[in-house]
Amino acid sequence: MTINVDVVSDVVCPWCFIGKRHLDRALALWHEEHPASEVTVRWHPYFLNPDTPEAGEPYRPFLEKKFGGPKQLEELWQRVSEAGRTAGIEFAFEKIELRANTLNAHRLIYHAQNHDSGVGAGATATAALVEALFAAQFLEGRHIGDRGVLADVAAACGWKREAILRYLESAEDADAVRNAVEQAQRMGIRGVPFFMFNNKLAASGAQPPEALLQAMREAGANAPT
Repeated sequence: MTINVDVVSDVVCPWCFIGKRHLDRALALWHEEHPASEVTVRWHPYFLNPDTPEAGEPYRPFLEKKFGGPKQLEELWQRVSEAGRTAGIEFAFEKIELRANTLNAHRLIYHAQNHDSGVGAGATATAALVEALFAAQFLEGRHIGDRGVLADVAAACGWKREAILRYLESAEDADAVRNAVEQAQRMGIRGVPFFMFNNKLAASGAQPPEALLQAMREAGANAPT
């Protein structure tokens, strides 16, 4: 049985981090049920804040303005933090100083999925990189809009830092990432995370693992064997 999972997300979206952890759990449960099945996960870009300056901008002031003030932001962070704990995430929003432009982070993920980057292309390597990017943003408060930070994250995941930095300092794949974001918008995707299973079933939001697992079961019912 073959399952293809497409995930549309942004690495500065806390719900996407939760959704990724829920997907990890759903995949583990799926493999317990179907140990011989093949599952491919593909990550697709989305710009949660498409107007973010390339150098970034102060994080908290932007969110306070977006959500109506300090009190509203604290309430939002509390809700997200409570949801995150169910997925084993301890958000550290207070560490984040800059709102990041995520074009280069998405280019890095795109590169990991589509090119031989020294550790071998593949779902496992890419998933580890995506996890590391979320962790850098939400657990460590690092500025993942910075090319040097991105190269450091990639190096910690096994890629060659110098090669990744050269790639990030070019414009390679930038148009491909932008086109993918536009494709998601043409498909009607207006919020993330967004999951698609075998191009048959879709799930929007940080669905619990059991809901994602059920979607995989339904998508897999008529999948090739």
